[in-house]
Amino acid sequence: MASRHHGFRVFIRRSGLLDLGPHSRRQSRQTGSDRSSSLRLKEAGMRLLPFALRNLLRNKRRSILAAASVFLSILLVMLMAGFLQGFMDSMVKNYIKNETGHINIATKGYRDRAKFMPVDEYMESSGALAKSMETALSDIDPGAVVAQRIRFGLMLSSESGTKEAIAVAGNPELERRLLMLDTKILPGGRYLDEPGTVILGEGLARDLGLKEGETLKLLTQKADGGLGFKKLTISGIFKTGVNALDGFLLQLDLKDAQALLGIEDGSQQIAIMLSSQRKMKAALSRIEGLANAPGNPNSPEGLSVLPWTAIGSYPSMIQLLNIMYYWVFIFVAFLGAFIIANVMTMVILERKREIGLLMAMGMPRKKVLRLFLAEGTMLGLAGSIAGTLMGSLLVSLVGINGFDMTSAMAGFSWPMDNRIYPYISPWAIFLGLIIGSAVSALIAYLPSRKASMMSPVAAIRAL
Repeated sequence: MASRHHGFRVFIRRSGLLDLGPHSRRQSRQTGSDRSSSLRLKEAGMRLLPFALRNLLRNKRRSILAAASVFLSILLVMLMAGFLQGFMDSMVKNYIKNETGHINIATKGYRDRAKFMPVDEYMESSGALAKSMETALSDIDPGAVVAQRIRFGLMLSSESGTKEAIAVAGNPELERRLLMLDTKILPGGRYLDEPGTVILGEGLARDLGLKEGETLKLLTQKADGGLGFKKLTISGIFKTGVNALDGFLLQLDLKDAQALLGIEDGSQQIAIMLSSQRKMKAALSRIEGLANAPGNPNSPEGLSVLPWTAIGSYPSMIQLLNIMYYWVFIFVAFLGAFIIANVMTMVILERKREIGLLMAMGMPRKKVLRLFLAEGTMLGLAGSIAGTLMGSLLVSLVGINGFDMTSAMAGFSWPMDNRIYPYISPWAIFLGLIIGSAVSALIAYLPSRKASMMSPVAAIRAL
């Protein structure tokens, strides 16, 4: 034990740090002119970090243990943040694409009864209106998609029986970029490649006993109150993995829906999908002026132009889920901080004897605290950087092809992609670095402060 303490004292003396304390200055035999107190303080700060670094390298096992706890904790925080962010973004993206677009235009009467999908509330000459909106947005967002949509309930029939369903109609080429049901078509089927065809969910086709190439009969109420009937050929069957879609949804061409409902060049909604949500404010202002301009056949009553955040109850649910996301992130961050705190506290308490030796050899209490604070910060920063880099790398690798959540999404009743694409946002990286380094520094400081308040003899005899 004596030889180990002697080696430690030699290590301390070689660092050149003890001669900065008041006790060591009285005992030193330095020659030359006296230094000013400000110069001594400056040298203290310059020597403290190299000394702390050498102290960490002196006991590699202990330093690796402490840094590993920070690394694993921050890695956990990064992975959780990436997957939660990917989940939330997937929900928002799919809702906007499947339901409303970033901006949605409809009659005011349709807004009041939207949950009933009224086919008698439609915009006249919606094709020309959609074209003019696309032209108006060309300078704001050249990549914007302006799509007419009709959504209605109907009865389907086949030789096996009948079933209620929900139909979505639009321009097939535009819907490839919105609904994207063309990517869910099962092998052997085709998308809506020509008028007179329809695609339907796997569950719906199974219940009706139908397959590709067979005829589907559609019966619904027309816009004038009469009955509309049409036969369409099944070109494909899709499977999204979402029961609410696969069991009740079908898609047909906009022209076929207009003929079935008796709507000539009309649609219930115009959905505008922007390339970025940051462009929504400018686009909304432009579309509002155009939708209710004089000469518009719908202008006597006026049209309702709303952003997606103001339509239905789904945005409120997303806000609630966002709050839940933040609480989950806080919990995971707290768990990571707890792991770091436990390991760092154990490491510092094991060094009480070392703290006592430093004070016995003349190092002031404040300098001891600064030394351990520097060590804790170094360990925390090293572990945080490594954990953040590894977490970001893993999340980025998973985000390339996405994470398959088909089994988990099967019971969801809202539009939800069954593949999540996690990613790390800048604020998550910032928080990861702050959590690791700040918690490590704080936990290194508190036990060290308590130990430094003890007398050197009591600290040496501790543990």
